[in-house]
Amino acid sequence: MKMTARTPRTPRAGRLARTAAATVALCVLGGAGSAYAYWTSTGLGAGSATNGTMQTVIVDALIAGDTPQNSLVPGGTADVILRATNPNAHTVTIYGLAANGAVTADAAHPGCTTTGVTFTPPPVPVAPPVTIQPNSSILLTLPDSASMSAASLSACQGSQFRIPVTLEVRK
Repeated sequence: MKMTARTPRTPRAGRLARTAAATVALCVLGGAGSAYAYWTSTGLGAGSATNGTMQTVIVDALIAGDTPQNSLVPGGTADVILRATNPNAHTVTIYGLAANGAVTADAAHPGCTTTGVTFTPPPVPVAPPVTIQPNSSILLTLPDSASMSAASLSACQGSQFRIPVTLEVRK
């Protein structure tokens, strides 16, 4: 038997190029597949939360110790003073105020049936923001928010006026 030495074969340039291209394609697709799997993964779990009920912020006007800085006269304006109490365990911010009924005179002035008094609330949202800390109260002065027309009766002289307002607060 005769043995001949064979010379090693070198791969053809075309086959080498196809192998290299297939290897690169597999690497690219494998990397893209991993990235796709990473960004599209999902998970399961459970959670819960509770939402407490916000208590009503209480509004009072002129309680003992609160005194107005100016008086209301026919044709003029005066400040409105409110005491707002936050009974909640969290801070609230006053967002807006609005009139909430007819203005009436105090019980000592029963003849004051036409008060001529109107309330002009500040623009909404209240600026600068007014916050009320948890379980506390603040004194809020609304400059020139009450006005009295010349139609007010003389029997209204010296009376204090009840101006019902609604406060909108937010957590």
